Amino acid sequence: MVSERKQADIAVVGGGILGLAHACVLARRGRKVVLFERNPQARGASVRNFGMIWPIGQPAGEMHALALRSREIWLDVLTASGLPYLPTGSLHVAHREDEAELLREFAEIAPGQGYSCEWQEPGEILRRSAAIQPAGLRGGLWSPTEITVDPRRIVAGLPDYLRSLGVEFRFGEPVRRIDLPTVETATEQWQVDAAIVCSGEDFETLFPEVFAYSGLTRCKLQMMRTAPQPAGWQLGPALAAGLTLRFYKAFHICSALAPLKERVAREMPEYDRWAIHVLASQTEDGAITLGDSHEYGACPDIFDKPEIDDLILKEAATFLRLPDPRIAQRWNGTYAIHPNKPFLEAEPAPGVRVVTAPGGSGMTLSFGLAESVISRGGF
Repeated sequence: MVSERKQADIAVVGGGILGLAHACVLARRGRKVVLFERNPQARGASVRNFGMIWPIGQPAGEMHALALRSREIWLDVLTASGLPYLPTGSLHVAHREDEAELLREFAEIAPGQGYSCEWQEPGEILRRSAAIQPAGLRGGLWSPTEITVDPRRIVAGLPDYLRSLGVEFRFGEPVRRIDLPTVETATEQWQVDAAIVCSGEDFETLFPEVFAYSGLTRCKLQMMRTAPQPAGWQLGPALAAGLTLRFYKAFHICSALAPLKERVAREMPEYDRWAIHVLASQTEDGAITLGDSHEYGACPDIFDKPEIDDLILKEAATFLRLPDPRIAQRWNGTYAIHPNKPFLEAEPAPGVRVVTAPGGSGMTLSFGLAESVISRGGF
């Protein structure tokens, strides 16, 4: 039975990082916010990722600027909340000449496009990180802008900070209907002026007609994590290598990208088949997160493929050396993605905004995107 009606200014649906970011920006602007999350705690892509706030991967222009603004808000929120983070920066390392050529080209072009990065020779790279394989190292791209968090800790801890700003949380309460001013769950009705729906890869529950014609699909990825590394060993900067250069759109400005992609397709077709590139980050407890792969489709296979994990670990071994490489955890995650747009924003009804599908960039874009949506929408 539905209880008596309660009131707030704005309802946010979804307790992942995008929903939390919207709730945070709204609360900081003095709005009374209620956030609904269908699960007892967020369990989707927001807690199954590298924890990388990664402006270096965003394409030059509007999206890179949005990522940098998001980074500013992230730092403010992390400081205010007392939640831990590592200002690691990032390294893209090159062990093949075509990788080095592309990174040198990017280092020449990128500063004029707003990126803070530079090419560094092997000795400088090895001084920055003890985790790099020195054999065959040709150098790498250093960027100071990237931040690493443990997504499990952050997504679990942000609600406490947001409660201090007056946000009310309804965990384990799926929203089954939004017909403003009413937002209805199985047990409650709320009266609100507006609603923001950040429902991730749930295309079926609210406003399914929006998703049916949106062009969105799903992406499944496989990831792994080692046990905490011994004796306080530190990875240093978050790491990427040659395969990543064909994945992030920031590198599309480089003429050296096409021949690199051709070489990977010719020599490593299985890596293209599963859209594998390899990143490494370190969580607060010292464990190393590794991944990932990309399988696209409306209903990705729920079963993991051991051969994909093997390919990830094989490639990681070409540029990464760890004191203890043993894998302690394996998992998969699924997120929504649009083939042509960096995210989906829709208005299915007056006062209701759907915001979802920042692809694999949810951690990077969340706070900047939330600020943009709220400012443009007049919430």
